[in-house]
Amino acid sequence: MTDGTAVAGPDGRLRCPWGLSTEDYLAYHDSEWGRPVRGDDALFERLCLEAFQSGLSWITILRRREGFRAAFASFKIASVAEFTDADRERLLADPGIIRNRAKIDATIANARVLADWSAGDLDALIWSYAPDAAKRTAPRTTKDVPAVTDESTALSKALKARGIRFVGPTTAYALMQACGLVNDHLADCASRDV
Repeated sequence: MTDGTAVAGPDGRLRCPWGLSTEDYLAYHDSEWGRPVRGDDALFERLCLEAFQSGLSWITILRRREGFRAAFASFKIASVAEFTDADRERLLADPGIIRNRAKIDATIANARVLADWSAGDLDALIWSYAPDAAKRTAPRTTKDVPAVTDESTALSKALKARGIRFVGPTTAYALMQACGLVNDHLADCASRDV
């Protein structure tokens, strides 16, 4: 059990405690979480995966990520926007993903909305809500990491206003963390300043 502070991993480096719970998390924590993600398709993938995670553990999504990529045409917005009712039925039967009808429908609907945006619009919109890093204090413990912020609430509202579904303030904040808009690696975590 941890007190929420950084913990030494198998190599002796301090890490956020959640990053040491499984090998999958260790790799994700060290190489991906909190690193800047740019580009409409890449952000669409993260947005979709965070929506699918709602109500589940992230490890469930992480371990099915390749299945999601195969099922959703590598999250290419233009391709997913063209999915048909037959594709929807295929997805509902695919054991490689989370077969939640509302989340599948939202993913396809969101792709159709985003297909009408200009290239770079999703990237620009999401990144416009990145808080000033200089004004943020590095969290010392996991208790210092919020689940929702004013910025994530505003991002959620902005996305919903433009027709994007299944992106509440908590999902928006998880997206911000995963895509590097905020750096919530603990102050003593070796990945904080990478």
